[in-house]
Amino acid sequence: MLPETAPFPAEQIVALNSIISGSSAEQRTWLSGFLAGYQAATTPQPTAAAPPARRAPLTILFATESGNAEALAGVARKAAGKLGFAARVLDMADTTPADVAGAQNLLVIASTWGEGDPPQRAIDFHAALMADDAPRFEGVRYAVLALGDRAYAKFCETGRLFDERFAALGAKRVAERIECDIDYEAPASGWIDATLGTLQAELGEPEAGAVIHVDFARPAAGVAAWNRTRPFEAEVTERVRLSGSRSTSDTWHVELSLEGAGIEYEPGDSLGFLPVNDPQLVNSVLAASGLSGKEQLRSRLLEQFDITTLTDRETHPDGWQVIDMLQSAPRKLTEDQLLSLLRPLAPRYYSITSSRKAVPDEAHLLIAAVRYETHGRERKGVASVDVAERRKAGDRMRVFLKPNAHFRLPADSARPIIMIGPGTGVAPFRAFLQERDAIGARGRNWLVFGHRNYTHDFLYQLEWQDLLKRGVLTRLDAAFSRDQPEKRYVQHALWDARRDLYAWVQEGAVIYVCGDANAMAKDVHATLQRVLGEQGNRDGVAALDALRREGRYLRDVY
Repeated sequence: MLPETAPFPAEQIVALNSIISGSSAEQRTWLSGFLAGYQAATTPQPTAAAPPARRAPLTILFATESGNAEALAGVARKAAGKLGFAARVLDMADTTPADVAGAQNLLVIASTWGEGDPPQRAIDFHAALMADDAPRFEGVRYAVLALGDRAYAKFCETGRLFDERFAALGAKRVAERIECDIDYEAPASGWIDATLGTLQAELGEPEAGAVIHVDFARPAAGVAAWNRTRPFEAEVTERVRLSGSRSTSDTWHVELSLEGAGIEYEPGDSLGFLPVNDPQLVNSVLAASGLSGKEQLRSRLLEQFDITTLTDRETHPDGWQVIDMLQSAPRKLTEDQLLSLLRPLAPRYYSITSSRKAVPDEAHLLIAAVRYETHGRERKGVASVDVAERRKAGDRMRVFLKPNAHFRLPADSARPIIMIGPGTGVAPFRAFLQERDAIGARGRNWLVFGHRNYTHDFLYQLEWQDLLKRGVLTRLDAAFSRDQPEKRYVQHALWDARRDLYAWVQEGAVIYVCGDANAMAKDVHATLQRVLGEQGNRDGVAALDALRREGRYLRDVY
């Protein structure tokens, strides 16, 4: 606890002691990182800290799924450069444990994907590091920054496994691992600064005349200007329901004006959208907490806090949300008590379904409203239903660019592509085809689309037919699961076309998959392995893995 000599008034010492004594180890770790970042951001530093001697080498190794770990690696590189480190950034997709075993100083920034899995691009590195013949790391100083989502049971599992494995292989841990939730920016930044400071202290005083790193790299246009803390207010210029009136889904095409934003997106990128919570659910949460009538608090709950997700799922029935917990044992809470149960409201990301070459100063989105029922209560997707039920033309949506450099059209526009995208997974492929149409690409284009019913759910049907007629779209295969007694999905369409599919792959085609990760992506993955194995008379698992390594099997699944 704070001593009486601490530089605070007596009443603040009492208050701080009360908070600290009731906090968990995890909360104290988060707070220390946050305060370190806050201090670094607010303290004037007229002179740069002395750099290490001889520009000590630093390797920053990242494993990314959605780009957050990669972005933090860039932050760490710049911070390290200012301290005089000779920093290099490596993607686990492009390196091996043997390549970094000789690193003197190593920062590892790793995301966890799904239920504890490594990011797809880090699968090979992860397997090699965990193997019995992995190289030793004696003499390597290292630290691990783990990213995750506390809504998942195995929170930050990949970072934890990397941390333990590097230690087991002889590396020296110079800083305790930090595990960051979706509001990772402040604690991660503080941890980076503190860890670099620790490394610098271990390296000793610099030599006179050491070179100071200067970074002249310019940020990508539209990326730095707008972000989750400073989003662009994009006007909704058009909003059209694509699914039929008798459809069991509710899917919307949304057009946004980006005029004046300078957001220069590429096909394959996403827009982050900062939604507003359902006002009725906000009222229910306030009522269950005994806080109805608190208008300032209500405004904060509408836009700042996630009022659906329970972060501690193990102690509550599966499928419960915050409102279920509050109503299960009603009691009056203070504002601070309620907010302590919630986490920040995270952006939702949607693939951009347009090309700037076709629609300058616009971005189009494809959004399916999420609605379902659990425990006798109707549930609604926070962002999707915000758009489907409460947005209209003329309204504004708070957006920012989320680049996806690992889901791009091939540099060679003559290369054929195979696009597999059921439901809203077709979104980036509309952008792909608009782009290839605009540049006059000679490569063939094959789209495999799936949904429930041909009559009600054939999203962008007229556009696909026009592209087929004009020869931009070479082939379209569709699978509608509810139009026959036996359900038919995109993987069935792929198997039926297996000979042609294999022929396209042999001709150099790139395969893209976008959509649901839990079922569709796994079934498509297994089908592709089967096709390559049968048609090529070889190991299909190894064949598909080889395509992935060549950058010819790309997935954007969620």
